[in-house]
Amino acid sequence: MDGWMDRLYVYGLKMEDINLGHRCLPNLRRRIRDIGDGHPAQERYMRLLKDGDTLSYQGNSEEVGCYVAGHPLSKGNCYFEVTIVDTGVRGTIAVGLVHKFYRLDHQPGWLPYSVAYHADNGKLYNGNPVGQQFGPKCARSDRIGCGIYPKTIEAGFKTVFFTKNGKEVGSVDVLVMAEGLFPAVGMHSMGEEVKVDLQAEWLLKEDDTMMMVDSHEDDWGRLNDVRVSGTLLEYIGKGKSIMDVGLAQARQPLTPRCHYYEVEIVDAGEKCYIALGLARRDYPRNRHPGWSRGSVAYHADDGKVFHGSGVGDVFGPRCFKGDAMGCGIMFPRDYILNGDADDWDQMEVFSGQADIQNIVYLNLDEEVDEEEDGDREAGQDGRKVMVFFTRNGKLVGRREMALPPGGLYPTVGMLSNGEKVKVDLHTLSG
Repeated sequence: MDGWMDRLYVYGLKMEDINLGHRCLPNLRRRIRDIGDGHPAQERYMRLLKDGDTLSYQGNSEEVGCYVAGHPLSKGNCYFEVTIVDTGVRGTIAVGLVHKFYRLDHQPGWLPYSVAYHADNGKLYNGNPVGQQFGPKCARSDRIGCGIYPKTIEAGFKTVFFTKNGKEVGSVDVLVMAEGLFPAVGMHSMGEEVKVDLQAEWLLKEDDTMMMVDSHEDDWGRLNDVRVSGTLLEYIGKGKSIMDVGLAQARQPLTPRCHYYEVEIVDAGEKCYIALGLARRDYPRNRHPGWSRGSVAYHADDGKVFHGSGVGDVFGPRCFKGDAMGCGIMFPRDYILNGDADDWDQMEVFSGQADIQNIVYLNLDEEVDEEEDGDREAGQDGRKVMVFFTRNGKLVGRREMALPPGGLYPTVGMLSNGEKVKVDLHTLSG
């Protein structure tokens, strides 16, 4: 009975519809049938007026109004757009993707298995009522687009991207339920009105997407004094002081699906001041990874690990031309939502070099040093992850680290003339 009541609530039916008794049952059954209960899927919406392709808010500004399309995005229809006709009082308009039975009294992105770009603050909400800074705010006449890269349609995770006025803002990996991801629009203040185009076309076709991924240029979200050429990163800074750091930060954070990456030293340059690690998204561009809060990194020149401090700890061997340095995350159990791993007492990490004999077994039960546990900033929801480093496919060591809001992004630093590295951001995926 409870499940049946929850289902009615999901569909937006009110208690008075049920309390009216038998007089209401024919209408109630018809409403359930119209929404879809084993019948062809129908779009759903609440506290919104729909006139053709136009949606307008009809609530009292204290309650969310939400629209969910009748069909999920697919390989043949992987993109839609929403044009803001009027921002109303607050412009609290959200555009994104949700699961089939998403609750209509919540903005897209607030609940699990949903993601959305919010116009009023430019934040991305990914299954959480706390958003992450993502892109620019949107106003009247702006077009917000949302789609899925065609090559990820069949995967358990989808790479969802958002656009503003035809230009890509950013993308994020989203875990998906079996039914798929349905276009959704949320509103939350009087006067808000949008026009929805569920048949919009994204100019970036599948073949172009493959070319973009193969070029690897779009893998990087931030670059400072670093030139990208395919998978090669080259330092182009002055290399005269510690403020001349060249930084390359990946566009996407590590996830359970893609939890490890490697850097091969192609040229050590003058000093081999090369570092690889993980950092928060807003990490300072002129600081080596590991030097500032919200980062950890293994440095090639001295073999030290730097964890949110300019003073490093003895950690592993120095690295030279030809060496491959790796960094990954051991995600805790609650990150595994689709049964990707059956046994988290050990995890296999393969070197980016084709020698699968180099396997590192990491024991989660190993205790963390007390001195490491004392200096930890609070992470998102207080969660911590185990970060590990490798050299030529062999484990060097690990550090426990608080997970900052938005996750931890692969970050490479360089600081002397002539330094070049080859990066594989997808060494270990799945």
